[in-house]
Amino acid sequence: MKWQLPFQSGRQPVLARNLVSTSQPLASQAGAAAFARGGNAIDAALAAAITLTVVEPTMNGIGGDGFAIVWDGKELHGLNASGRAPAAWTPERFKGMSAMPHRGWESVTVPGVVSQWVELSKKFGNLPFEDLFKDAIRHAREGFPVSPVIARQWKDQAAELHVQPGFKEAFMKDGRTPAAGEIWKFADQADTLEDIARTKGESFYRGRLAKMIADFARANGAVLDEADLAAHRCDWVGTVSTNYQGYDIHEIPPNGQGLTALLALNLIEHLPYQQTKPGSAERMHLEIECMRAAFADLFEHVADPDFMKVTARDLLSKSYAKERAKLIDPKKAGTYGPGQPPSGGTIYLCTSDAEGRMVSYIQSNFKGFGSGVVVPKTGIALQNRGWGFVTTPGHPNLVGGGKRPMHTIIPAFITRDGKPSMAFGVMGGNMQAQGHMQMVLRHISEGYNPQACSDAPRWRINDAGELTLEAAVSPAVVDALRAMGHKPIVAAPDSLDFGSAQLISRLAGEGDQAPYAYVAGSDHRRDGEAVGY
Repeated sequence: MKWQLPFQSGRQPVLARNLVSTSQPLASQAGAAAFARGGNAIDAALAAAITLTVVEPTMNGIGGDGFAIVWDGKELHGLNASGRAPAAWTPERFKGMSAMPHRGWESVTVPGVVSQWVELSKKFGNLPFEDLFKDAIRHAREGFPVSPVIARQWKDQAAELHVQPGFKEAFMKDGRTPAAGEIWKFADQADTLEDIARTKGESFYRGRLAKMIADFARANGAVLDEADLAAHRCDWVGTVSTNYQGYDIHEIPPNGQGLTALLALNLIEHLPYQQTKPGSAERMHLEIECMRAAFADLFEHVADPDFMKVTARDLLSKSYAKERAKLIDPKKAGTYGPGQPPSGGTIYLCTSDAEGRMVSYIQSNFKGFGSGVVVPKTGIALQNRGWGFVTTPGHPNLVGGGKRPMHTIIPAFITRDGKPSMAFGVMGGNMQAQGHMQMVLRHISEGYNPQACSDAPRWRINDAGELTLEAAVSPAVVDALRAMGHKPIVAAPDSLDFGSAQLISRLAGEGDQAPYAYVAGSDHRRDGEAVGY
């Protein structure tokens, strides 16, 4: 591992026996406090995640969804806690629409993140469930100073969402959003968190909070009801993986988009990637083209696995990748349709502990605050994951009652020879799979430490299919990409469009016995930090 920091960020990697890395300092410190109370990596992850619903509401909330990959010290586990569509969401309900609604009640599926907190704590935690909520409740009730990036996101998102039911009353006190450094209190959210903690989530799915959610839905003509909430379950689904240069890269299987990063890595192994120079236009070109081809397969094939027409194993076939890679010209930009394989606004955090446990964790309201709908007197901002469905008849991701939509939020994990190597993730809509690919290539192919992996300038194919580049990308690289047929848009220096990475890697040389040591990196593009204990 290279310890140099060749990219400007002003941050150093953090090394410790126990680590938590998040996008907001108060959340990282909540995770460290869980370690101090005798908690393990799972407790630290949950304490940080619950706190993030309070201190970073622009990216996640109690009404969101979640996924996690956990190394328990011996083996890897994958949890899918994404919610399903209300039972009454038939295709006929959205007939005539070219796309699903992006905001409002008609974008709200059953929230799953609370079930993730409960399940992870029950299966792996050391601390009592209620203990995990201490810092989150304190910040909500006593108040905390809003950090600069979050204040900026809050203001930008409110310009669109203030018209949605309950949003203005909850998140725009006195008709405005809080400024950076202003103290924000939210007693209703503190009460809700106390209720969830006391009932171990039962109130949210089958009790007082469930009734409040369903009543508000009925009052606004929506169909999400008590039965939909009570029927929710999270599922242990394992991981899907591919081998890249001797490392196994793990993602949660569909309905998530993590498969996309694996598809792109499979493609790049069949191209002259290793013959290109790090940071060169030739290298970036190959990364971009592989991701474009992978996205084509994502949008054609990935859905709730019960409705997919091909399997994840089919898509990840090395022989399929070899054929798809033949479409890519190493010197010219192209366009790609989906292949047909042979049949056979999110927060991300990671933690590790001295006993060897590692957690790759993500939760999200999808686009910023999500649907914009906030249940009165609860602080529950509801996600807009229904946006992830399509209205195309016959498509595997066609909207339907009880189905899970295609999901963007994805945690990732790397193992080598059956042992954990790195927990990592990059939050930010469709940037996530692209970010995963870039982190893997920076870490494995180029040998960078986690902080340098995060610091490296990024590219992104945005939702409109346009190639965007960070301002830190060399002008010579930009010009060379144009010469290859790309049409890059160089973002402003303060752009928040390239996601936020958190990474923790186990240090080599520690042997196979505890206590272990780790190195973490936290993205300079956000307010967060890595904290060791």
